[in-house]
Amino acid sequence: MQNFEYASPTTLQAAIHLMAEAKGDAAVLAGGTDLLSLMKEGVAKPVRVVDLQKLKELKHIESRSGLRLGALVTFDELIENADVQKHYPALVQAARGVSSPQVRSMGTVGGDLCQRPRCWYYRLGYGLLATYNGKAMVPEGDNRYHAILGNSGPAYFVSPSSLAPALFALGAKVRLHGPEGARELEIEKFFVTPSSEGESEHALKPHEIVTEIVLPPAEGMKMAVYEVRQREALDWPLAAAAVALEMPGDSIRRARVVLGHVAPVPWPSPEAEQVLAGKTFVEDLADEAGKAAVSKATPLSKNTYKVQLARVAVKRALLRAVKGEV
Repeated sequence: MQNFEYASPTTLQAAIHLMAEAKGDAAVLAGGTDLLSLMKEGVAKPVRVVDLQKLKELKHIESRSGLRLGALVTFDELIENADVQKHYPALVQAARGVSSPQVRSMGTVGGDLCQRPRCWYYRLGYGLLATYNGKAMVPEGDNRYHAILGNSGPAYFVSPSSLAPALFALGAKVRLHGPEGARELEIEKFFVTPSSEGESEHALKPHEIVTEIVLPPAEGMKMAVYEVRQREALDWPLAAAAVALEMPGDSIRRARVVLGHVAPVPWPSPEAEQVLAGKTFVEDLADEAGKAAVSKATPLSKNTYKVQLARVAVKRALLRAVKGEV
């Protein structure tokens, strides 16, 4: 790990100033569960690290007329909050999927959205688009854990966020602060698929900081997350699905289905949503929606198995939502 400056501001404006002053060579430290690993591996080499832990205004959970999560809320705090448990159980399910007690106690909701891909080519220093001598390494390399959707190139990594699929399904927005002030993005616009090595997978402007996640009211919604892992110990899912259903009675008025860990961004499935909309729910419908969700998958040479996992994740997320499982 190379030497770096450490700053611990007590106000958001001071944090933004410290970021801007470093002219692109600063990194935000929230829980540190990803950044420190990147720095140790030599993938991230910030000149300045700006620690946000003293910013108390980023640690709130407010549940009046929807839900507002400060970016520094930890996974444990999210899981333990009674209002989140009652009205947004999909977020609790997603957070519980992070099986490491250490990561749950330190990892933050903002950090989860901003963590970098777990692609081993990227982590070994071959760049976000994993190239060597100008050639993409993933299509003919070890691509077991790479994308099966949105993978026409040049990006083949999968979005690693645990919370993002559920936040997509629930219509969340991300609030950002930077030198130019505050702005709010629909979460669909926060995640982007880079087309060149100099681009990022997040729509953050220079020196911007994620400060809050905002969700609309979820009364009357049935929701769930289902993840498929290779092992129950600390591991990232091979495929995941989040669903949110407007269901007066047994009929689905509107559905939102979002796949995770199968594309460079959390992947909404209008195909599955179309299958569900206006239908009376039965188990066969869940199976049909799962098949529709992966109907446009284009697996790589070594990850065809993920198509079946994603199909099952959608089916089981739907069953869990309708049954009201927590």
